[in-house]
Amino acid sequence: MRNISINELDHTPRSVVAIGTDYADGYLLQRHSHRRGQLLYGVTGVMQVSTLEGNWVVPPQRAVWLPALIEHQVLMLGVSTRSLYIEPDAVGALGRDCRVISVSPLMRQLLIEAVQMPLEYDESGRDGTLINLLLHELARATQLPLHIPLPEDQRLQPLCVAFVQQPDVHQSAGDWAAQAHLSLRTFSRLFRQQTGLSFVQWRQRACVVQALARLAGGETITRIALDFGYESPAAFSSMFRRVLGQPPSTYLQAAI
Repeated sequence: MRNISINELDHTPRSVVAIGTDYADGYLLQRHSHRRGQLLYGVTGVMQVSTLEGNWVVPPQRAVWLPALIEHQVLMLGVSTRSLYIEPDAVGALGRDCRVISVSPLMRQLLIEAVQMPLEYDESGRDGTLINLLLHELARATQLPLHIPLPEDQRLQPLCVAFVQQPDVHQSAGDWAAQAHLSLRTFSRLFRQQTGLSFVQWRQRACVVQALARLAGGETITRIALDFGYESPAAFSSMFRRVLGQPPSTYLQAAI
């Protein structure tokens, strides 16, 4: 099915419903949730996803898993999507956490094919086998470090939100500890407890994720590096490679 809301199809007596949707560049899906879990895959473009737990950027040819009933907002930047809406009892190992995942060539073709299937496909035939294989591929997909976790602690959360809005690598753990009226030791322990990352790891992750969104919008590596406070594009690219294993000049196109 193409360009139709899941709200019109949620009653379908199948554990998985596949829908393809084309969005205008810059279209904002306002905060909402689904009864089913959603695998949201971008054939083209970049998606920026936000929940109360944090922010994710989804490059082309990757996907984001959104558990059932999780409120989320998505900014579509030149995106054509293929989505699977999965009944909670069919989710298996995907769990309750949002995540950006890799999409294998096999999964990509299965997603494209699933959208062409009849809505009430034959569960015991070829189409049912295709859906089962899709769920197996989904369960084994690799999680990607494209999540900026936000702490619940109200001493830390405003600092993180402000950094996401305007990254600056010159900000240090000592600076943040002082602003939060905490010792550096207490701040570092609390920050890791709240985010699962050290301050430096979180700062690098936030810079990489925000840079991906800007790169997708056509900004240059040089402009982004200088805006984030790096001394040179080479220094920024080196950090980016450490986090994602590829330089920013190739990462967005790597899976196409």
